[in-house]
Amino acid sequence: MHVRLLLCMYAVASLLSASAFGAYPDRPIRYIVPSAAGGGADALARILAGELTKQLGQQVVVDNRAGASGAIGMDMIVRAPSDGYTIGYGNTPLLAINRSLLSNWPYEAGRNLQPVARLTNSQNLLAVTPSLPVKSVRELIDYAKSNPDKLAYASPGSGTTIHLSAELFRQMAGVRMVHIPYKAITVAHTEMIAGQVQLIFDNLTSITTLVKAGRLRGLAVTGTTRAGPFPELPTIAEAGLPGYNVTVWTGVTVPMGVPPAIVARLNTEINKACSSPSLLEKFATFGNNCLGSTPAEFSDLIKKETVKWAEVVKISGAKAD
Repeated sequence: MHVRLLLCMYAVASLLSASAFGAYPDRPIRYIVPSAAGGGADALARILAGELTKQLGQQVVVDNRAGASGAIGMDMIVRAPSDGYTIGYGNTPLLAINRSLLSNWPYEAGRNLQPVARLTNSQNLLAVTPSLPVKSVRELIDYAKSNPDKLAYASPGSGTTIHLSAELFRQMAGVRMVHIPYKAITVAHTEMIAGQVQLIFDNLTSITTLVKAGRLRGLAVTGTTRAGPFPELPTIAEAGLPGYNVTVWTGVTVPMGVPPAIVARLNTEINKACSSPSLLEKFATFGNNCLGSTPAEFSDLIKKETVKWAEVVKISGAKAD
């Protein structure tokens, strides 16, 4: 009799649990973005939030929590209740670079964060000041080898993907260049146009207008395929540095302990959003593709990228500004 009672209680609990997950979500979801409002991360998050709101029938509200290289927002994601009503924005620095760059970075996918889905994929563009007498990646490498420490490359700070894209290039090409970090990417652009610094590996979204206008000269893109805005520009790998590849990605995470059924629901909805023509068009304006993935695929990407960037950071000696 006792065993039967326990089995009945278990069955009822399972039904109630399944019913609860099936009703998810029944209230608004908070989407924490560990950066300030108005930036690229915020824009992408708001596009996804709008699409998920339509699909889920509940408001997905973006909550910007900037500061401490993203640690303030990440901490809020990690410490949120494991009920699926808090999701988090993640990207290459937050999930793969900062662990090597910051000695006290405590956030790790698989330990205190669950990867839900990869979202976007983009790349950087290698551009030079027009006064520099190079018109290809091969010419740039040859020039740098003939003029060690004479070329300066700009970035918006140590440890950014813009900085580390250049560091990876420098290491693979075997050249010596000087890093000039700026507080704002717009200042770096002004200095490049004036010829004070010679090159940059900038995000497509921020540099496309300047290259299209001829104020900077684009040489190549950092990913494995040519970029839509610049079909004439080769990848760095095909232009003279085989094996070079830098893609910049984003994704969605949740705290550890969120039930698998809810993780699966969120994953399904995010992948569905990635097939929305409206979302794809909006992401494209920021130079991003929407890929989607399974949680396991996103987890594998984070692991591989963490190893890759740890080596680049170690060799470069990069430290967070």
